[in-house]
Amino acid sequence: MLNLPDKLNKLEKEGQSIKVGIIGVGQMGAGLAILLGRIKGMDLSLLADVKIEKAISIFEEMGIPKKKIFYSDDPFQCNRALENEKKVVTSEAKIVPYISYLNVIVEATGIPDVGAKVAFNSIRCGKDIIMMNVEADVTVGCLLADLAKGSKVIYTVGAGDEPGAIKELYDFASALGFRIVAAGKGKNNPLNHEATPKTLKQEAFNRGVSPKMLTEFVDGSKTMIEMSCVANATGLVPDIRGMHGPECRLTELPSVFALKENGGILNKTGVVDYALGNVAPGVFVVVSTDNDWIKKDLKYLKMGPGPNYLLYRPYHLTNIEIPLSIARAVIYREPTITSLGKPVAETITVAKRNLTPGTKLDGIGGFDVYGSIEKSSIARKENLLPLGLSKGAVIRKNVKKGEYITYHQVELNDDSFLVNLRKLQDSTFPL
Repeated sequence: MLNLPDKLNKLEKEGQSIKVGIIGVGQMGAGLAILLGRIKGMDLSLLADVKIEKAISIFEEMGIPKKKIFYSDDPFQCNRALENEKKVVTSEAKIVPYISYLNVIVEATGIPDVGAKVAFNSIRCGKDIIMMNVEADVTVGCLLADLAKGSKVIYTVGAGDEPGAIKELYDFASALGFRIVAAGKGKNNPLNHEATPKTLKQEAFNRGVSPKMLTEFVDGSKTMIEMSCVANATGLVPDIRGMHGPECRLTELPSVFALKENGGILNKTGVVDYALGNVAPGVFVVVSTDNDWIKKDLKYLKMGPGPNYLLYRPYHLTNIEIPLSIARAVIYREPTITSLGKPVAETITVAKRNLTPGTKLDGIGGFDVYGSIEKSSIARKENLLPLGLSKGAVIRKNVKKGEYITYHQVELNDDSFLVNLRKLQDSTFPL
């Protein structure tokens, strides 16, 4: 990002730093922690995880002696230790927003209920919050973004994953006056709605990831969640429920993501979607223009004959790019990607197998359900259950494999913080 290195170097020279706490030290959180220790102007101050020894080992990996690492689940003790120049480890995510020493919190658990609670309390405590938890964002992120604006703090989904990378291209194209035809990503894994942690156990082991996380990728839920996030941040919508997801080559994107009357697959322009094939791990925006002069310039610049043109980023660096969001939030007071306001798209819940009354759903990346995408207005009218609320919901009526689950078919936990925050979001943004 332009000029950020200079600003971070200036902080370092002035003896200042952005003080960061990370919640969740799985694969993504751990990698981010190691990286932050190498970036000027940033101070990784705290790690929160239920696996205390893992969090401690990360600080040790960074060269921090054990005597300089302090463990406590008391926010006041943690704050005192940080002021005494120690690094802090805690097993309680819920206390982190209350530690005044910190400037920024990165939520990296991927658990919607945890992420929502951390984000809500961070906003209440005046802390900037960077979400690597897009699952929480698509469930209650519109409300959280609204609350953050009112509190003058930054709430944002982080750079590096596909939503942030897509928004980067979207902003570039929009600022230059292009019409957005479609924005999307290449799906990194083959699509199999029937995938479960059991069927993917060996592959997950071979790849060094959790079976549940891999299941979320393969069954399509992650793609639907990510593109719901993009929709809510841009106003783009899914063209059809579940999007098209064509198999195509990178060079075919401008012709495939075109209107049907022009030989493409789209019913309308201004959509989110994804592609299978050699597009992954990149992201793309297909644009067009009506101006003949600009078309001539684009042809000269080897962007193709039109009428559609491809802007493509061949990589997304997930946790490695999160420091950009941290710096952007603190220095420029800007989010990387956040909801515009009223929800535009919803990730809805689909039965992965036949479900009978009494079944307690295991949620994202499990054996019971997967996600699809729909316009928020339609999802609300049809009373469709958001995927982020599925974990712990109890089936009340028989649901057949492949059916979309409604609120009427489940009993939600009324004591759930996430469920109640979602109710507040729905009342804040009525149909």
